[in-house]
Amino acid sequence: MKFTNFTPVKTLKNSEFWLLGIAASLIAIIVTLTWKSGDISQLGMSILFLFAVISFLGEKRDELTLESGIFSSFLGAFLIAVVLWQSIFLPKGEQIAVFTHLSPLISAIAVGLLASGLKGLKQYWQELTILFFLGVPKLVLTSLTDISPITAKFSTLLLWYSGFDVSLQQSIYINLPTGSIKVYSGCSGVELISHLLGLSVIALLMFPLERKKRIVVPIGAVLIAFIVNGIRVALLAVIVTKQQSFDYWHQGDGSRLFGMIAVLILGLFYFFLLKQEEGKKQGNAES
Repeated sequence: MKFTNFTPVKTLKNSEFWLLGIAASLIAIIVTLTWKSGDISQLGMSILFLFAVISFLGEKRDELTLESGIFSSFLGAFLIAVVLWQSIFLPKGEQIAVFTHLSPLISAIAVGLLASGLKGLKQYWQELTILFFLGVPKLVLTSLTDISPITAKFSTLLLWYSGFDVSLQQSIYINLPTGSIKVYSGCSGVELISHLLGLSVIALLMFPLERKKRIVVPIGAVLIAFIVNGIRVALLAVIVTKQQSFDYWHQGDGSRLFGMIAVLILGLFYFFLLKQEEGKKQGNAES
């Protein structure tokens, strides 16, 4: 009779194979549903943030402790079942946005529990932090407050300083002699703010700065996003009578162009901080 060797190494490899398969399947489901929801901005950010997560995991894959208990495995399987159930019976409307923004973090926690248990989740704090900022800040901001009046006031101020005969009514209506626009919550800049906030967190994790400057980056990201979006809203108020141009800058490629500009400004800002820190270190080394 011939017995097959069953070694811990083979068991570990099988575990890794199943974990990779589960993670890949969840990623495919979430990305597909995000794409079908029509939220192109969230889809792009999801792919970018997932690449950042994969990069971190790739760097420390040989240092990870893969050991989970019965309770952790059960909890992880339960969370995966919840995500799969929601993906199958997903209602339309705002619930889709809630799913696409929360499911990456929930799925990551579930896979982490299966792989390393509750105690081992701390190994994945960077990845979980990134996925937290992928969607949670936007959901929290939109549920707790509406910054549309602030955005409308800022855009009105920009137009007034630019020489336009502009007025603000009911805190959200920007009026010009040629027409008026209403600043909805979707145009308030919350989405751009949350995306740039997440990108600033990724930058801090990948290219750390000294402690004093770490708080400056998220604040700078929020301000950049708010100002750039305020300029876009002011532009929309000016071209409100030109329907084709308005649609282009409101929901078309023009709106995404402003997002790219905001990301570029944030990148230059962070690059400046990095160079400033490198110059400081070189100066200290020479002295």
